[in-house]
Amino acid sequence: MSTQTASGPTEDQVEILEYNFNKVNKHPDPTTLCLIAAEAGLSEEETQKWFKQRLAQWRRSEGLPSECRSVTD
Repeated sequence: MSTQTASGPTEDQVEILEYNFNKVNKHPDPTTLCLIAAEAGLSEEETQKWFKQRLAQWRRSEGLPSECRSVTD
């Protein structure tokens, strides 16, 4: 049984977020973000924050700077 805590999304919600991050888009546009938020049952703000943190984590694992706007930076 998973319950939502103040620390973040539930396991089920993370599963939806991870799926979208890995299979759909690491940089969702506002419409896609809204759909992902609705699917996960999270607010758009929470979803956007999760994607930002997850992207930084992914970039570090790839040996890239955690903050980078484009390939030319």
